[in-house]
Amino acid sequence: MIIFTALGLVLIGSTLYAIFRKRDIPIKVQTEKVAHRNLTELVVANGKIQPVLQVVINPEVSGEIIELPVKEGQPVKKGDLLLKIKPDNYRASRNSAEANYQSIVAGKNLAKANLNKAQIEFKRFEQLLKDKLVSESQFLEALTSLDVMKASFDTSCHLVDQAKAALAKAEDDLAKTTIYSPIAGTVTKLKSQIGERVVGTALMAGTEIMTVADLREMEARVDIGEVDIVLIALGQTARLEVDAFRDRKFAGKVTEIANASKMATQQGAQQQPQQQQQEATKFEVKIHITDKEQFRPGMSVTAEIETRYRTNVLAIPIQSVTTRLPKSQRPDKKAEKKDKLDEEKFLDSETQKKEKPAKPLEVVFVANSPTVKMVPVKRGISDEEYVEIIEGLQEGQTVISGGYKAINRELDEGKKVLIDNSAGDKKEAKP
Repeated sequence: MIIFTALGLVLIGSTLYAIFRKRDIPIKVQTEKVAHRNLTELVVANGKIQPVLQVVINPEVSGEIIELPVKEGQPVKKGDLLLKIKPDNYRASRNSAEANYQSIVAGKNLAKANLNKAQIEFKRFEQLLKDKLVSESQFLEALTSLDVMKASFDTSCHLVDQAKAALAKAEDDLAKTTIYSPIAGTVTKLKSQIGERVVGTALMAGTEIMTVADLREMEARVDIGEVDIVLIALGQTARLEVDAFRDRKFAGKVTEIANASKMATQQGAQQQPQQQQQEATKFEVKIHITDKEQFRPGMSVTAEIETRYRTNVLAIPIQSVTTRLPKSQRPDKKAEKKDKLDEEKFLDSETQKKEKPAKPLEVVFVANSPTVKMVPVKRGISDEEYVEIIEGLQEGQTVISGGYKAINRELDEGKKVLIDNSAGDKKEAKP
């Protein structure tokens, strides 16, 4: 009798345990009210700080540096001497060109004298021909001599112009051996030393000797992807965070937007050594920094550009919005088990897999104690914490705002919840 009673108690206990197991366990969540807020959408980008005005000093002539009176970090004024290249060869070339010019000028003067003489002879023979004192052949000989002198004089004039241009080039090359600062600023980079030889050419950039920059006006040059670049406009306000100045934000304004993209090549050499390079489309945006500080070229900067602004719109926490498939397109687990045993249904399911996948809906979960209601919504702009709701919600409704696992995985239409807002204080809506 005792054995049967014990077995009965075990059976009753197992039944009650199974019944309680089938009951829905409430999901612990946090909530927040739908309220009107002011939202500012931000585009975040990374880049470097550079001077607005900087000049790279490259020589136009080649030679040895014999004077270099500046050092890196030294301030300079416009017109200050930066460097001098050994001028001996260029001075010799100038002297040679000058001597050649003087020689050709002398030849021109001689040609001019011969032309004057030929003109006098021609006039004399012309008068003698009228008086019939010379033959016509002698007159023609004088005329030909005059034409030859004219051609010789024209040639000497062209040679003078050519020699003058060669002399001007030689003088210009000699002048280029001395380089002066084109702007007032600071020598931010010095790559050459006194005694080194540098290469100069007029067709392309020669040896980079130094960089002179005006550090009084600085800008952030950041790269923005093609999805966000359409939101950027001239004059937009930006907040800048510089790694060297922690816990500070600097003000700036967008001054220039690149029309063409620059390809930023990224390659995972260690993880994917054989994979081809991946190119990301980036556009450079320049932001003038209005605040003054001791910035240095090349400092890392993060820019938050204010693109769009909404006043007094319905908003909820960003994490409240998630995605779910429509009920009509959700997979049926029981049907899938039967399909594994039925070959014909299995083939049908394979055909369905090839079709275009269902598009998930953006939804929020509204607290409807003790359960939740899934509501499709249409989003607008968003800031760092809140997102604008254009359709689907009304002011004062309570939406689920946490936790992350509950919103993104566990919650569904009619699920029971346990509201616990003691985890943290909720932020009040902005007026």
